[in-house]
Parts: sequence; C-alpha cells; structure tokens
Amino acid sequence: MLPQKQAEEAIVSNFSETEHEGGGKEEGREDEQQQQHSMLSMKSFLWHGGSAWDAWFSCASNQVAQVLLTLPYSFSQMGMLSGILLQIFYGFLGSWTAYLISVLYVEYRSRKEKENVSFKNHVIQWFEVLDGLLGPYWKAVGLAFNCTFLLFGSVIQLIACASNIYYINDRLDKRTWTYIFGACCATTVFIPSFHNYRIWSFLGLGMTTYTAWYLTIAAVVHGQVEGVSHTAPTKLVLYFTGATNILYTFGGHAVTVEIMHAMWKPQKFKYIYLFATLYVFTLTIPSATAVYWSFGDQLLNHSNAFSLLPKNGWRDAAVILMLIHQFITFGFACTPLYFVWEKVIGMHDTKSICLRALARLPVVIPIWFLAIIFPFFGPINSAVGALLVSFTVYIIPSLAHMLTYRKATARQVKNCSYLDMLMVFWSKELFFFCFFFLTNGGGTPGLMGILTHSTVDTVTVCVPN
Repeated sequence: MLPQKQAEEAIVSNFSETEHEGGGKEEGREDEQQQQHSMLSMKSFLWHGGSAWDAWFSCASNQVAQVLLTLPYSFSQMGMLSGILLQIFYGFLGSWTAYLISVLYVEYRSRKEKENVSFKNHVIQWFEVLDGLLGPYWKAVGLAFNCTFLLFGSVIQLIACASNIYYINDRLDKRTWTYIFGACCATTVFIPSFHNYRIWSFLGLGMTTYTAWYLTIAAVVHGQVEGVSHTAPTKLVLYFTGATNILYTFGGHAVTVEIMHAMWKPQKFKYIYLFATLYVFTLTIPSATAVYWSFGDQLLNHSNAFSLLPKNGWRDAAVILMLIHQFITFGFACTPLYFVWEKVIGMHDTKSICLRALARLPVVIPIWFLAIIFPFFGPINSAVGALLVSFTVYIIPSLAHMLTYRKATARQVKNCSYLDMLMVFWSKELFFFCFFFLTNGGGTPGLMGILTHSTVDTVTVCVPN
C-alpha cells in the first residue's frame, strides 16, 4: 500500500519513461500520454485514500447506519433525557478507547519496525496488536470478539436493507429482498482495503446526513400526533434494551486498526475518532429527539422510524440513500473478516484483485445465509450491544492498555489512566445488567425482585412480576 507521495512519484516516473522512449514521435502520442496520466491521477484521487480526512470520513460513516433509524425507538424505551445523556456518555467514552487503541497500534508497529518487519503487503489488525503486545491468549480473545461482532454486524446490514426497501416496494417479501441485497453486497469482495474506500466513505456520510436531517425536519413539520404521550421509562428491561442500542451506535472500534493502517501517517489518528463522534452527535441527537417528540409512545411498536413518517418522495429518497449506505457499511464490517480469512488461507499478499475476490467469497456466503434465516435485526442489535460491544469497545481496549503499560519502565513512556479502570468496571456492570435483563425478559423472583425494589425508588421504573 503506497503512500500518496510515493504513488504520485511512481505515476510521474512511469510517464517520464514513456515520454523519453517515444521522444521522436508525433504530438498526438504526447496528448494521449497526457490523457492517460490524467486518468491515472483521477483514479488515484478517487481510489487511494489515506489522509486524516479519509480516516475521519470512514469513522463517521461507519458509526451511523441502520441504528440512525432505531434510535427514536430507543428513546421511547428509556426517555428523551436518558437517550441524549447516554449518547453523549458512550460517544465520549468510545472516543477515549479509540484513542487507547491508536496508542497500542503505534506501539506495536514501532516495535515491529525496529525488528525490520515490513507491512508493505500486510494489513495490521487488532488481534495482531494484542498478540504482539500481550501474547497469544489475548490474540484469541480479540479475534473471537471482533470476528463475531463483525459477522453479526454484516448480518444486521443485510436484514436492514430488506427491511428498508419494504417501505418502497412490498411486492416481494423481506427474505426475497435479502437474497437480492446479499448478491449486491457480495461485490464488496472487489474492494482491496480501507485504503480504497475514499469516495464511498464520503458518499456514505453524505447519505446519512441527508437521512438524519430528513427525519428531523419531517418529524417537526408533521408535528405531534393527537394524544401523544412520552411515558418512558416504564420498564427496566426496556430501559437497558434501549441502552444497548445506543451502545451499539458508537461501537465501530472493530475496524479502527484497519482504518489507521490505511492512513499514510497513522500517528495522526489520535483525535480523529473524537471529531467523527462530535459530527455524529449532530445527526443522531436531533433526529431521535424530533421523531420521539412527534410520535412518543407509538414508537414502542415501530422500531424503524420510516414506518411512522408519511410516504412521499423525500422519504423514498432517504430510504434509497440508506440502502446504498448499508452496502458501504456492509463492506466496512466485512473487510476485516476478508483480511482474517486471507491470512488463514495464505492469500493476503496476493496482488490480483480477482484472485482475492474469489478467495473472499466463502466469507460472504455464511453471512448471507444467516441474514436469510434470521430476518429480524432488533433482537440481534440488542444481543450484539450487550454481549459483544461492551467487550470490544470498552473492556478489552482498556485492559489491554493497562496491561501493556503496567510496568514502571513502560509508564515512563506512557502513563496508565485511572479512567481506563473506571471504563472496565462500568462496562462490566453494563454487560451483566444487559445480559441479565435480556435473558430474563419477564423477570424472575429472588435477585430480580431485589433489583426491582431497589431501583424503583431511585429511577421510577418498574418490572412486571
């Protein structure tokens, strides 16, 4: 993967050599060479992205997808104030752990480069960072959580595509639409790496920006429905289900290392995720607030915000743009899985795009199959948020950072923050609460009763017996 300057020099060099060899030829030949050079420059501009801006677009675009349409539903479960505060809390906390991941990546890469290890044809991934810094057991943990998270994240995108297109064309059932979009998303096997997502990241963020502000404006113009009520939170289990969905919103850390590795200067990544999160706040908070204000408790029976808004050209445009963006998000989630599979079968350093695409197909097929047999993304969203995101986004990066710099000699270079430990304990609490309430939907006697009585006085919520 060439940096931009080297790529430009290679193009100029090739052009100069051709010009020298054909120096005695007519001017028409020179014009043709200039056109070819212009085409190569345009391809480089659209295809080879590795700047800080490219990383920002990738992070921001990857954070917001189908979850943008389900956040109003989360607000109806937990209330507007809790929804806004938890978005801000998880967003900033996620930005901090993304910073920790960037520190660990730079540490790992600097160590390997001192050992004269070349990464010219190799994409560094999170589990390799954990392996290099903490050993094989951590590698196995990172590999298991990241791959499972990305697998179900890809499945969710396919299911969401079928769910959204249904609001435009319901002549085909959702499983048939899943077949169609699975075939479309399988074309992501031809995109070599995150280095080549420049134009897609830019377009994807533009599409979600349109959708978010469409939701906001359409809800405000529609006004509040007759007899609207905002009673949330009413049940503790609904409160934590909504929290897991918000947790999932800021859980793009499974691809952070791959996005960093695609940069020409990865050390500039430190604050990019934070700036991306700040922009995402301008999309998620206004749209979720406006839709919940307009429809209130009706959202408890409508997990997709499109279902309550009037059908018109603006809504159809938002649906179509979200479909395209979900194709992009599918690629974001699948590309790290492609890398893992390539490394397993020994195809990762293959330069042929067609051979790599053929080798990647076995990754797409099981994702396609799972999306067809499980055509519902609400429960999957909650399960992924409770069981996977809490570890992938908060617990593992914080623990890895603390253990890497646990020795006095290491802390002389990098101090271990007390906030790391706070995040570990908070994430564990959230994980066990979410797991407990998701797996005990109606409540059980004993401990559930104690939790219910101890929280009713403080948060004014109740859980059915």
